[in-house]
Amino acid sequence: MRWGRTPLLNCGKRRFKVVIMILENVPAALRGELTRWFIEPHTGVFVGHLSARVRDLLWEKCTERHVGGVVQAWSTNTEQHFKMRLAGDTSRQLVDAEGLQLIKIPCEPEKAKRIRKTKEKTGKME
Repeated sequence: MRWGRTPLLNCGKRRFKVVIMILENVPAALRGELTRWFIEPHTGVFVGHLSARVRDLLWEKCTERHVGGVVQAWSTNTEQHFKMRLAGDTSRQLVDAEGLQLIKIPCEPEKAKRIRKTKEKTGKME
């Protein structure tokens, strides 16, 4: 064994992954509770290094109250090297396109009407 190496660091089958959670319009108590496992670099954004079991338990805790919106992303062994899930009232939608997870930003009804009127005036219809 070489000096400076600790053989116990990589022992076992537990894998810890980087987890990011973004919370929108949730109670301050829930955000405070998440700071036990994560750091909060910005309001509502949580970053941590967790096991899959803890990640899933925190997901259940955040989604059981049905208040606000929750986005969770974590590193994994897929083509994109991460997975995501969304719950509640978020400003985005998760779309699966042939195994790739994409984010869809819904067009606001007022903005869609303005775009349609502008296209009608200019005569550019698609």
